[in-house]
Amino acid sequence: MSFQGKVVLVTGASSGIGAAIAIKFAEEGAQVSLVGRNQEKLNNVAKKCGNPLILVADVTKEVDAKRIVDETVRYFGQLDVLVNNAGIGLTVKISQPNALEIFDKVMATNIRAPVMITNLAVPHLIKTKGNIINISSIAATRVISEQSFSYCTSKAALDHFTKATALELASSGVRANTVNPGPVYTDIIENMGASGPQVEAAFEHMKGLTALNRVSDPEEVADVVLFLASDKAKGITGSSYVTDNGTTLKH
Repeated sequence: MSFQGKVVLVTGASSGIGAAIAIKFAEEGAQVSLVGRNQEKLNNVAKKCGNPLILVADVTKEVDAKRIVDETVRYFGQLDVLVNNAGIGLTVKISQPNALEIFDKVMATNIRAPVMITNLAVPHLIKTKGNIINISSIAATRVISEQSFSYCTSKAALDHFTKATALELASSGVRANTVNPGPVYTDIIENMGASGPQVEAAFEHMKGLTALNRVSDPEEVADVVLFLASDKAKGITGSSYVTDNGTTLKH
């Protein structure tokens, strides 16, 4: 799957799934725009991406959203693939006093930011007949814990946003799909404040929830993303591709 001559914008590219996606696109010849909040982590990913554009930004801020799209097109001259990967997972129960505060933070990153960036990117994607891939979750289809209402709601919204976008843009030759991972080895649990032993225990627990008794590596998710972005998937739009080691089968 060669992406020679293609330009790919990846949000949340400083680690985990986003980093794996960016690296794999670069390995297949794409010019990559890396977006994240941590300069040092972005620099480390950039070393594996040839000559990427590095953009330190907060995707929830309108001025930053506009800047990352504008700078990508100015630097590379076009935009072929938009990967909305940046996301956060914060836990709270609806009965807790700070429920709305946490809900607003999660929705701002997980759904409002992809909507905002997609809106800005669409004119450029129409020119290249490109495509959009949103990184969702199996949490879009099932409640993963009693403290996950905000995260699950945001991912369900992302799936429906993607389908609506796919329908609207189909006549312009632009495709839109989601990838819905289950447990993946990333730093998301660590970023939520967990310690080393807690992180290890959490992933061991997740492994037991899967039918295949395993947790995915980020590269597995990246493989699905590259397939969906390629001409091999030219007939696929408005779809949600689940890669969860059978978590939804077992529970």
